[in-house]
Amino acid sequence: MRFGIFVPQGWRLDLVGIAPEHQWGVMRDLVQRADAEEAWESVWVYDHFHTTPEPTEEATHEAWTLMAAFAAITGRVRLGQMCTCMSYRDPAYLAKVAATTDVISGGRVEMGIGAGWYEHEWRAYGYGFPRAGERLARLREGVEIFRQMWTTGSATLDGKHYQVDGALGWPRPLQGTTFPGSERNGIPMWVAGGGEQKTLRTAAEYADYTNFDGSPEGFVHKSEVLRGHCEEIGRDFGSIVRSANYNVVIGRDEAEVEDRLAGIKDRMLKGGLSPEATERSVEGLRRGPAVGTPEQIVETLRGLEASGMTYAITYFAEAAYDTSGIELFEDEVIPALAG
Repeated sequence: MRFGIFVPQGWRLDLVGIAPEHQWGVMRDLVQRADAEEAWESVWVYDHFHTTPEPTEEATHEAWTLMAAFAAITGRVRLGQMCTCMSYRDPAYLAKVAATTDVISGGRVEMGIGAGWYEHEWRAYGYGFPRAGERLARLREGVEIFRQMWTTGSATLDGKHYQVDGALGWPRPLQGTTFPGSERNGIPMWVAGGGEQKTLRTAAEYADYTNFDGSPEGFVHKSEVLRGHCEEIGRDFGSIVRSANYNVVIGRDEAEVEDRLAGIKDRMLKGGLSPEATERSVEGLRRGPAVGTPEQIVETLRGLEASGMTYAITYFAEAAYDTSGIELFEDEVIPALAG
């Protein structure tokens, strides 16, 4: 199994209490820590503008700015977003941003892309909030523009939502040109989301990786839907790496797990989240598949691996304040599953 890790950027109220002038230093140190620890294949951020599950005045740092910054201060670890909202940026522009970041990084960018869902920030930023069908149609047209620009150096598309006419994409990404293994799309494409009719169809057509429901039952079901789409279009189902995101709350015993959950709850309340939303969030974490002792988490992930989940993207809510949970995961979970 392969492992990635989210870097706290504020979206999930995970920089509360850290002064704005010190937040970049915290993110920088965690990224460089992951870069130095070979257990982690990748680092990730979210593409959001307002905190969740409620908007607050706490910081939420922008994803692609962080991608470029991370590219400049690391040398090994791969860099991704889970996931970029297609409609927040014009796709030709975004293809250019991603290609530039790939060059800065020496060919280490992963493109996580999805249709978007957080209505509050859509409307607040003036994007409206189109119906789901339109958001998904934009996703499909956008990834076609990516593919053309990254693999040929230009894109032309007269779509319903996006029109480009010879949009040049030079330099192309390093991946798929000078580096082997990514010839399909240039930058590896992660199509995130589990929409069964549209999103997983787009994934079957374009994705190098998928990222959807990480529960044991949900993962199996979405995998079978993806398999069906692959069979319809003649794509090798096995050529798509299936991943999932996991909120990790780890402790050597139940008491330590509860202590971590209590700390998360306290920071959410201090960040301005309502008590009701805080309680829902903490209970949601408590029920997650990657909550418990190392032995319990290994057992759960081993079962998911048998179902085809071979890349776990992990999130530690306390990472900006305390890396002991990450260290425990590195020492006792990753060795039991890696390779």
